Amino acid sequence: MTWQALWVAFVTIVVREVRRFTRIWAQTLLPPAVTMTLYFIIFGNLIGSRIGDMGGYDYMQFIVPGLIMMAVITNSYGNVVSSFFSMKFQRSIEELLVSPVPNWTILAGYVAGGMARGLSIGLIVTLLSLGFTHLSIHNLPMVVITVFLTSALFSLGGFINAMLATKFDDISIVPTFILTPLTYLGGVFYSIELLPDFWRGVSMVNPILYMVNGFRYGILGVSDVNPFVSLGMILVFIVLLATVALRMLAKGKGIRH
Repeated sequence: MTWQALWVAFVTIVVREVRRFTRIWAQTLLPPAVTMTLYFIIFGNLIGSRIGDMGGYDYMQFIVPGLIMMAVITNSYGNVVSSFFSMKFQRSIEELLVSPVPNWTILAGYVAGGMARGLSIGLIVTLLSLGFTHLSIHNLPMVVITVFLTSALFSLGGFINAMLATKFDDISIVPTFILTPLTYLGGVFYSIELLPDFWRGVSMVNPILYMVNGFRYGILGVSDVNPFVSLGMILVFIVLLATVALRMLAKGKGIRH
């Protein structure tokens, strides 16, 4: 295929994904906005006023970067896993498999679609947060790079989950029992400096900790881990998951029977 044909295939997948989640915006864009607003009110205003400062900032400012990243993570993941598994369930994925579109173009299209939803939710949550606190960007390149790479990483994770899933219940297992606990224990609501040495060491093996702190460094300039180590960790995971996803596509894992 020519580059022009590849571009058309890529854009077609992305546009279809964007239209999918914008068409049902009341189910895809509105609920995360409402949920995060409740977080701002309960944790930021009510509980945060009793906690005081953390990391040199008031509690609301401290948790906002983590909440934005949490929204990006869950929605990037959720968009791809639900969309691709629906294609499998309806057997419309066969149209892509018999086409001359290479696997990497299919993967890139779905990942870009997941990123579009994740970043859209991230922007909505950021705008909502400005109604509760003041945010000043400490390092804009770090903010942009971290949020884009994290969104891409969890879009890849959603793609792999969708390929392995055999029924609708399977697409909720990872978000419920793995993604949500790791997110809540990833330093969204606290600094790991408050933890005992043992639990601080345990927290260091949580990959989401690096993403949250890398993003927090970009906005506030404070982080529990080296921000460049955070970027390195994200890039390593992206390469690993992209390699796994492409190999699974090549073998038709969970698709060809």
